[in-house]
This record gives sequence, structure tokens and C-alpha cells, in this order.
Amino acid sequence: MAGRVWDRFLTEQDRRHLENSNHRGVGVGQRPAVLNVDLYRAVFGDENLPLVEGLKNWPGYCGPAGWAAVPHIQALQRKARAVGVPVLHVTGLSEEESGVPGWSDAIHGPARRAPRDAAARERHARRLGIIPEVGPEPGEVVLRKTAPSAFWGTPLMAQLNHLRVDTLLITGESTSGCVRATVVEAASLRFKVQVVEECVFDRHEACHAINLFDMHQKYADVVSLDFALRYLESLDAATGATRAGTRPCAD
Repeated sequence: MAGRVWDRFLTEQDRRHLENSNHRGVGVGQRPAVLNVDLYRAVFGDENLPLVEGLKNWPGYCGPAGWAAVPHIQALQRKARAVGVPVLHVTGLSEEESGVPGWSDAIHGPARRAPRDAAARERHARRLGIIPEVGPEPGEVVLRKTAPSAFWGTPLMAQLNHLRVDTLLITGESTSGCVRATVVEAASLRFKVQVVEECVFDRHEACHAINLFDMHQKYADVVSLDFALRYLESLDAATGATRAGTRPCAD
């Protein structure tokens, strides 16, 4: 991909280092899955508003960046389903359901009192529901987590082993938070990780760009949606495995 999203944030020293580094990409394997991280109501709200305006009702709001990612995530999911590639979804596990506080409240303390007015309580109750625009179809795996990584404390690894998955195509938010935590753990578990650039998002532009850069340097390939779609197109629809002798062209 020419003209990467992180280019304008790099210093001259960064650029000189890259010119002299021996960066090696991760590549793709034979059996991928799409993993959607935290595509829940709290980050989208009920409508596409400017970031600061949306924060008034949704403290975890990601603003237009989240809504801009939706059609790209839909395209990736649509292609994966068409060729028989598993699509998995991970969202948060609420303290109300489990009695377990989420990681942020556990280490920072509750951010605020429980909402008192009826409208705020209603929003709070549905904050972790995956929005229907990118939600699961019948039979797709939905897991709930209490930590940044989709792997921590969930049966995700067992399910991926069961499916014999070796490659993960990652979507979701936030790039600098739960996406990054999931990518690092996936790399630690020896998966080939592909972060689909148009399908991940964050509240802060600089954090989004630099975390993509860092993941691309260390743990994953940050790839275009076009690359991901070509990779999926190269798969055998009956098995979800790469057809012999077929490989998508690298960006």
C-alpha cells in the first residue's frame, strides 16, 4: 500500500531507520477466520454524530471513524461468508450479567455513578450489544470478555483450534486498545495476523495511525480491504482453505 496512514506521524529518524531495517511481513496461511472485536453500541451510539457531541450520551463513543468502517466490515464479512470462512464476534461481558467488573473499572475504579434517568439507564443496558449492521448471523460464534484481548478469559483459542484456523483477519476497535491487545496475543499464540486497515478504528487519529504502524512492524500485517478480499477470493468455497497454487498479491 502506497502512502500509509502513519507516514505523516514519523520523524526523519524513524524514516531513516525504516530505510535500513529488514522488515519482514507476516503473510497469510491456509485457513483464515474473521475476528470482529468490540463492534458494540457504546462506540457507535444510535447515530453518526461528531465525536464530542456523541460523547454526551455515549462515553465510549468513537464518532464518525466507527461509522466509516461499517461498510468495509460488511464487505469483509460478506465475502468471508460467501467462501465459507468463519466469522467470529467478541464483545464485552457486563458486570450486571456476570458480577465481574470490566478491566477498566477494576483498575481505575468506576468512571461515574450508575445512570439515574430512564434514558441513560436504557442506553447503559444495551451498550455492549453488537450493532446489527455488522452483527452475527445465525450460527456464528459470539464471545464475551472482561479484558482488552479477545483471548483473555474466553474460549476463543479452543474454538480457533477446533476450526484449525491459522490466520486471523481483524476488524473492530479501538486500534490502540482492544484490537492491539488481541493482535499481540494472537501473534504470541503463533497466528498469522492481518489487520484490515479500513475495518479498524479509534477515537484519536494519532493513536490509530501509530498503533497500526507498530503492529505492522512487529506483530501483524496491516493490509488493505482489497488485499483481504483477494485473499478470501482465493479460497476454496467448500473448505475455506487456500486453493493449491493460489495466493493473493501483496500490497
